[in-house]
Amino acid sequence: MSVLKTVYKQTFIYGLATVVPRMLSFLLVRLHTDKSVLQNVSDYGDVSIVFAYFVLFNVILAYGMETAFFRFFNKESSKANVLSTATISILVSSLGFLALGLLFKQQIADITHIHVNYISLVVWILFLDALVIIPFAALRAYGKPVKYTVIKLTNVVVNLGLNIFLLLYLKALSVGNSFWDSIYVDNFEVSYIFIANLIASGVTLLILLPFYFKINFKVDTVLWKKMLKYALPVLVAGVAFSINETFDRVLLERLLPESIAKTSVGMYSACYKLALFMMLFATAYRLGIEPFFFSQSKTKDATKNYAKTLEFFVICGALILLVVVVFVDVLKIILIPNEAYWEAMKVVPILLLAYLFLGIYHNLSVWYKITDRTKFGAYISVIGAGITLLVNLMFIASFNYMASAMATLSAYVSMTLLSYYFGRKHYPIPYNIKKISLYLVLSIGLSALSFYQFRTQYFIGSALIGLLLLIIWNNEKTTIKQFLKPSHDN
Repeated sequence: MSVLKTVYKQTFIYGLATVVPRMLSFLLVRLHTDKSVLQNVSDYGDVSIVFAYFVLFNVILAYGMETAFFRFFNKESSKANVLSTATISILVSSLGFLALGLLFKQQIADITHIHVNYISLVVWILFLDALVIIPFAALRAYGKPVKYTVIKLTNVVVNLGLNIFLLLYLKALSVGNSFWDSIYVDNFEVSYIFIANLIASGVTLLILLPFYFKINFKVDTVLWKKMLKYALPVLVAGVAFSINETFDRVLLERLLPESIAKTSVGMYSACYKLALFMMLFATAYRLGIEPFFFSQSKTKDATKNYAKTLEFFVICGALILLVVVVFVDVLKIILIPNEAYWEAMKVVPILLLAYLFLGIYHNLSVWYKITDRTKFGAYISVIGAGITLLVNLMFIASFNYMASAMATLSAYVSMTLLSYYFGRKHYPIPYNIKKISLYLVLSIGLSALSFYQFRTQYFIGSALIGLLLLIIWNNEKTTIKQFLKPSHDN
């Protein structure tokens, strides 16, 4: 239990680094969807499409080296070699990307349907973000979650502050200004959003810059080849994941009639943010348990601890699903007060459930990471991406963004089932499937009842939450009491 307490303590701290910044970024959703900032829903669609490409290229520029770093940092005797080799690998590849991106920005703009001036900003942002991948991973590896969190929060505060300043206070200076008109031909508000992101990324790199003066700048080519071999399947899985995560926006823009495409993307993307409550929890959990997976791999209770972490995740995830669904109409007023976006609210329960399954998948993925079978992660993610693409391509024309939401859910459920199936064969873990299934069925059933039968009836919704809590307490009270008991470890 003490081991699990450590995991949850780190998950909580990493959660601050993930959840609090995203909660602050929710303010950006409110800002960006305000009629006085981005006047049309389609303008927010433009921003959303660019950020969809952000996710894809962030994965490509990391090319699995972060996960490889964790694996070899715990495996190799010379941690300095691992640190230096991974850092230089990312540095060299990022410089190459920067050069090519700026050189071929017009061609990239033609392919992506993104204005060339936005491309220049995006390339620089991606470059700066790539340079902090290994420094952040090193902070996690050395067990410095507080420093990690402070830097992440700084990035968001700078980004949020600049968005507010540029979009609300500097906006008046830009209207009718010939200088801005000559540079940003379409929409200077959209440019402001990317400029704020660029400066925030630059500040983050500046804070982490001392890291680069502490490494020995030596490349162990033998080690690098091993790391790359381990990382490439992770890259494939990451690209597939980014397709599952954001490529639906691109497909909506390409497959819907031009008259409604960007408006649909804008509505879908704004309401999608409400499902991020589950994703934030899943991401914070993954950040906390990923180092734990590797550090515990050789202990005698490893599989038992892995099984227990999944149980706790499902319990917490089941509660989050129901609570967000019950109060989703309160959240929409707070975060997306512009009624022009509310038409897409029906996707929220589907996406919340999708992210719950994604979190389960991340927990199940331990088997292929610690047995160096990362190729299975790639296979599973590619299958998930294939399902995402197929469902979107087949049904977007008929069902608009509902097809995208169902595609995301179908992909993550399939990936979860596949990972569980192959995990049982290659690294059996004693998961309590009956208990996990019970909480999932209860949460999904109560959420559906609340959303489709008792929506905005908060007394009934609160009673449903109380019922789920009562069932959890009845089944888990011994474990919860033990977990809450103060630790006397030195």
